[in-house]
Amino acid sequence: MGGRSPMEGEFPGEKEKFCKVNILLHSPGIWNCNEDRGFLDYALPRLLLQMAAIFIITQSLHVLLKRIHFPRIVPEFLAGVILGPTILPRINLNFAKALFPPEGEVFLDGLSRIGYIFFMFLIGVKMEPSMVWKSGKKAWIIGLSSVVLPTIIVMGISEAFDQVMPLMKIPAATAVVAIQTLTPFPVIACFVIDLKIMNSELGRLALASTLISDLVSTGISTILANLRIRQIGFGTANVIHSFFLATALLLIIIFIMRPILLWIIKQTPEGKPVKGVHITSISFLVLAMAIISDNVGLQYHFGPFILGLCVPSGPPLGSTLVDRFDTFISGLLAPLVVTNCGLKIDLFEVFDLKFLTTMWFIIGVSSFTKLIVHFFLALPCKVPVKDAAALSIIGSAQGIVEMASYLNIFVNQVIDNTRSEFLGPYVTSSVFARGWRSHQPSWRTYTGYQKRDILHTAYNAELRILACAHRQDDALAAIKLLEVSSPTRQSPIAAYGLHLMELVGRASPLLINHRLGKKASSRASRSQQVIDAFRYYELQHSGLVSVQIFTAMSLPMFMQHDICSLAFDKLASLIILPFHRKWNQQGKLILDNSVLRTINLHVLDMAPCSVGILVDRRKLHQVSSISLVPSVYRVAVVFLEGDDDREALAYGKRMAKSSGVHLTVVRLLSMDGLDEDQWQVMLDSEMIRDIRLRVSLKQNIEYIEEKMKDGSDTASLVRKMEGSFDLIITGRRHRQDVPQLSGLTEWIELPELGPIGDILASADVDKSVSVLIVQQQLVQIK
Repeated sequence: MGGRSPMEGEFPGEKEKFCKVNILLHSPGIWNCNEDRGFLDYALPRLLLQMAAIFIITQSLHVLLKRIHFPRIVPEFLAGVILGPTILPRINLNFAKALFPPEGEVFLDGLSRIGYIFFMFLIGVKMEPSMVWKSGKKAWIIGLSSVVLPTIIVMGISEAFDQVMPLMKIPAATAVVAIQTLTPFPVIACFVIDLKIMNSELGRLALASTLISDLVSTGISTILANLRIRQIGFGTANVIHSFFLATALLLIIIFIMRPILLWIIKQTPEGKPVKGVHITSISFLVLAMAIISDNVGLQYHFGPFILGLCVPSGPPLGSTLVDRFDTFISGLLAPLVVTNCGLKIDLFEVFDLKFLTTMWFIIGVSSFTKLIVHFFLALPCKVPVKDAAALSIIGSAQGIVEMASYLNIFVNQVIDNTRSEFLGPYVTSSVFARGWRSHQPSWRTYTGYQKRDILHTAYNAELRILACAHRQDDALAAIKLLEVSSPTRQSPIAAYGLHLMELVGRASPLLINHRLGKKASSRASRSQQVIDAFRYYELQHSGLVSVQIFTAMSLPMFMQHDICSLAFDKLASLIILPFHRKWNQQGKLILDNSVLRTINLHVLDMAPCSVGILVDRRKLHQVSSISLVPSVYRVAVVFLEGDDDREALAYGKRMAKSSGVHLTVVRLLSMDGLDEDQWQVMLDSEMIRDIRLRVSLKQNIEYIEEKMKDGSDTASLVRKMEGSFDLIITGRRHRQDVPQLSGLTEWIELPELGPIGDILASADVDKSVSVLIVQQQLVQIK
């Protein structure tokens, strides 16, 4: 498409000085192209073929390299190297020129820039700016110092090289130093998630300190850029003008754009998605902010990033933006930035070996300096040595942000044909990724050396229980169990309610402590029903129960760490987990969530205390009805042998302290009476002796012995018990050679429930009995 040629006399000069350019956009089809033009001469099909080739090579390399723990940025970069001047022209020069002609670079560059603009916007949406102010001293010390100290050290070293470096090479060296001292939050957040340590203390410290350092470095770089404008002769007036425009843009985003975003949220009904017209308007606004930022002297992604920070994280707006854009941007367009870097590199071309060696030395010193600074900053903050080393490696990682910076200075011709500096981020990313994979954080398990279970908690001591809930029904079921746990003034209950919510539209996990009397924040409004239920329970048992309520917003793959970490911090003796299946009042299965089951399995493996999986079949819908426990609550403990059964019996004994609870202990004995583990027999006998003594002293405890021939007899007895009790408690683990369970272990559908729990939780049970499957704390042996 060409512009109109000027008419004769319209402009001074000769007509031949004006040119007409025809941009071939749409192809008539591969079969309809004439002999002079192939379909690759048309921009759109060529761009689609370029993206298809990049995607296929990237995915193929990722499948191979992920087995040796290379991050995704490596295959993205290598795809560019393969398709760029390094390899493809040496295989088929004509095809390389046809697929990547010089005039076609503008389209791929533009698409990659658009992807990067929206990538930075989404990172801003996922960020939580309040994390900066809520961060502790450790994050502030590490975040601020990790920006200032490496910059001073590396700038001092590069200044020495400036004395012997050619004048035309100094801007390139300065740009490389500036990039190497970056600690971008987007890169660190992606790798922390990849390492699955986002919810650990190390992960939280890395995210908080990186966010602080990223915001500080952005501010410093903006100020230095304005000062550099004055140094190169544009005058103070231009500096003031540029600073004024940048400040005005920032104020407009904060005081005009943010209220508009809040208005969009108010216009969105609760539980409904944001309207498409609002999403489209925000998309245009992101592009407008990029254009304005570039025109006021800032980096083009600065405006979209700040706009993303102003978007309230989480639902409805933040989550909707992430859902709509994240896959397309992060999976397709943003990686084009990394690939585009590889497309501009010829690894076999070295124009100035001396300068290249100097650059690699500066890159090496920069990386080493960042490692050392992060490590020695973490030690005075009482971070363990192993975690300090991991933090230094994470903080020194590089990724798409550095790649985009290298690409930008190359396009601006700050770096000339000595192009191999682009390999810096690639090498450091791959090396650091291997280091992260080999790192096992100090919190790798929460299993402790101290006894944290009900059996070893003094009978008249405070019992600490962590009750987890994904929905209001889970909270009501856990509260009903807490009510029959018989709190007294001599033996009170400290209950910790944890509402688990999936992290949507954020990059950082969040643990909210809802203090009594404090209204839930807007982002935790979905927890309000759970909060109200626990607070009502505390009011009904004033003086006997203390309740603390938390909301954990996290990715499902990390929720087990929230549970175990809170239980570890609060010295809990029991964690109550909701069963992953739910039934309605007619007994029909309405929910079977494999994600919740996976969380339960992880907690069973790593919990710092005993764990109980609660199967609830007595659905209660009103908060006010949670105290309506029957006048006599019938509880049964099925006792065979082992640690878990003794833990279940210990919990049943605590319940029986209340006259409103009738406890029945059903002991299943073997018909032949043989048992090879004499130590277990002695411990079991001691527990049963105590129960028999309590039977003689109290009217609400009953002890029954039943002799079982095999697993079929046990299954029949358990089935008969379903309609006679409100709650049945049983242990999870038993020895494989127990005769009472022979034949049952081969048919277990859910191993995490054990053989008896699996029978009681099966889908064909039509009674309203609830079941608690108990696992005693897994204690490490020193």
